[in-house]
Amino acid sequence: MTDPVVAQMREKITETDLALVQTVNKRLRMVEQLWRYKEQRGLELHDHAREERMLRYLSRANRGPLSTEGLAELYTLVLELTKREAAQPAEA
Repeated sequence: MTDPVVAQMREKITETDLALVQTVNKRLRMVEQLWRYKEQRGLELHDHAREERMLRYLSRANRGPLSTEGLAELYTLVLELTKREAAQPAEA
């Protein structure tokens, strides 16, 4: 038998994980649109200065419990993943 509190917390975690995946997919679609726009106009795809500004902004906005170091790691991972995924052709 599963503890009802554990089951309820796991259900909430699953819902949060689903929302996280949906948010990453939404971000990826927006980046793909931005890249198409930039490519059409011959603009640089990556803006490292903006990435640094965003990390500083997110660090100031973060109220935890995610640490500053954890946030930097997460944001770096999201950027790397987004760049890799956006560079791939869309799946059929």
